[in-house]
Amino acid sequence: MSDESRPESPASPETEPHDSAPKRRGKAARKHTVGRVILITVVVLALVTGLSTVYFIRHLNGNIESIDIGDLGDRPEEVYKGNGEPLDILVMGSDSREGAGNDIDQESGGGSDTTILVHLSADRSRAYAVSIPRDSIVDRPGDGCNGDAASNVMWNAAYSVGGPVCTLAQLEQDTGIRVEHFVVVDFASFGSMVDAVGGVPVCVPEDIVDKPRQIFVPKGDPSVLTGDEALDYVRARYVGEKIQQNDISRIRRQQEFIGALVTKVKSAGTLTRLDKVVKFLNAATQGLTTDAEFANVGRLGKVAMQLQGIGLDKIKFITLPTAYFPVGGEFSGKVYWTPAADQIWKLIAADKVIPPNLLKGTSVAAGPADTPSESPSATPSETPSETPSETPSETPSQTPSQSPSPSDNPTTEAPTDTEDNIFGVCA
Repeated sequence: MSDESRPESPASPETEPHDSAPKRRGKAARKHTVGRVILITVVVLALVTGLSTVYFIRHLNGNIESIDIGDLGDRPEEVYKGNGEPLDILVMGSDSREGAGNDIDQESGGGSDTTILVHLSADRSRAYAVSIPRDSIVDRPGDGCNGDAASNVMWNAAYSVGGPVCTLAQLEQDTGIRVEHFVVVDFASFGSMVDAVGGVPVCVPEDIVDKPRQIFVPKGDPSVLTGDEALDYVRARYVGEKIQQNDISRIRRQQEFIGALVTKVKSAGTLTRLDKVVKFLNAATQGLTTDAEFANVGRLGKVAMQLQGIGLDKIKFITLPTAYFPVGGEFSGKVYWTPAADQIWKLIAADKVIPPNLLKGTSVAAGPADTPSESPSATPSETPSETPSETPSETPSQTPSQSPSPSDNPTTEAPTDTEDNIFGVCA
């Protein structure tokens, strides 16, 4: 029974005077009143904070546009039959190039400039991010592509034909890998993400200047790039006076920048600033399009936590091994996938470790290594070389029939420091 409800005992010589009792009851009442105020305040704050979080999450979910994958016909079956489930996510970068000065290398807007297959192993011990050159010549299916099947077409044409669903269907047909989800990031929101975290430091060996397209990226070690400068850095094909004839140099810069952006987001200077976190999440979701099942920041957050658990140093960015078509031919300046590329796709489908001989000259880590890398070389090559003895002798089925033999199109060695400068990245 509380002090407030207990009856008073009669006064006696052994007890305190009666007039002192109300003082004791008054102190007890104030004690309980203060306790109630604190308790109510904590509950109200918790409710307000919880409601704010709920409304913010709803706001972020509302930013995400979703597209139903629909019926893609006969899709690949999962090859891996072990414990757990591997996860494959197709990440695309869409560049509308709206506005003056954004006519990069005379390309029409709305295309997919970047295609990366992100694979998380079933035991979540490793992850691969395989960049596919958009100049690759491949076959396109009809399912998911508005019935517009075609042979020997450029990889990024699928996005113009049927958007991300067509690109996903094309990847599944040409690789035999079943893809669970897709994510499309608009380049405009990409720039906003960079500004939200106060810029991203990247080592740029020389100024990147393209006056006709109003591109300028300052050199520096590092150079802290703003959103607009970051867009120029990942878009440009001109480095100095030389245009890069294929997409490998741009992939190199994109890989370098993604790693730098992730490192900046994970830094204490970002995570301890609530305003930066809110701005970054808002910018990141505003330009996001996903499949219907993935259009939820909770699900996206779980995948992000799994990648963080794997560790940046264990996430390998891989440029798919390719070789050039003969100069002067129908596909001059374009590339085809080598047998080493076919080997990589098979290993990913089976959720197996990609051995060093296939990673050599093609991969970079997403962050600084805490432990020795599985690849002896962390410098990707402009046209990754085939592995002469370990790769299969037969040409993969997805390689067009016009593909020349390796002897007609020798691949280059891993780039030197000078070649790195040509790419616009530091060695």
